[in-house]
Amino acid sequence: MRCSCKQCGTYMIQAESDHLGCICPDCGYRCNDCLGTNTVVSRERLKDLAFDPRFDPENIAASFDEDPEDAEWFDDRP
Repeated sequence: MRCSCKQCGTYMIQAESDHLGCICPDCGYRCNDCLGTNTVVSRERLKDLAFDPRFDPENIAASFDEDPEDAEWFDDRP
């Protein structure tokens, strides 16, 4: 991922340290936005997700067969 610093706009590089993320070589600003939401899923919550219908293999496969124009999120604006 190529990130620009939110503080000064300089191209950031990945930091090689205990804290995963990127660091700006100019101002030292650090972030981990490109790594996701910066949240951790507990083991209990991860186990609960196994029963979530959104992650059922059949539901996932069926979502690829849907016509995008029939989807609720579809927007035909130019």
